[in-house]
Amino acid sequence: MRKGEMTRAAILDVALDLASRDGLEGLTIGLLADRMNMSKSGVFAHFGSREDLQLEVVKLYHRRFEQEVFYPSVKEPRGLPRLRTMFARWVKRVSVEIASGCIYISGAVEYDDRPGPIREELVSMVAAWQGALLRCAHQATECGHLKADTDAQQLVYEMYGLILALHHDARFLRIPGSLERASVGFERLIENYKA
Repeated sequence: MRKGEMTRAAILDVALDLASRDGLEGLTIGLLADRMNMSKSGVFAHFGSREDLQLEVVKLYHRRFEQEVFYPSVKEPRGLPRLRTMFARWVKRVSVEIASGCIYISGAVEYDDRPGPIREELVSMVAAWQGALLRCAHQATECGHLKADTDAQQLVYEMYGLILALHHDARFLRIPGSLERASVGFERLIENYKA
């Protein structure tokens, strides 16, 4: 990478850390400039606006989520093995985010009723992940791993509920054993749907 690209990548890394901790709305050019030991105009030169910076942070978060959770999971055999891996990697990702925060979750809170490009990007990314989970649930049914009448949308909804509860209990309430409870909940869920 050229120097400008390296600087931009470094800025985005720090911006992602800040946004994970303080939310996308807490991310400012001034705060970022201070953390990078740069001028505001130096940071601004890499992004056309604060909103552009926020959008790039959301995209970076999504790419990392895909690299850590989605892409390794699709290497697993179709059906239940893949679905289990997706959930396990998702839980592992949340376990790291207990200390920092999740852009998808904080973004949903910040932008649930605020129209605009950031909300659209977040919705698109979360919908893509839910779509991947839904396809995987359908495949598990087609492979005979889950009951033929499995409601894949309900299954994904319940998986999402486990992750939201995990994030809430582990990060907000700091309840020990939350990671294990999420895994136990997933196994109960799968047992309910197993063929």
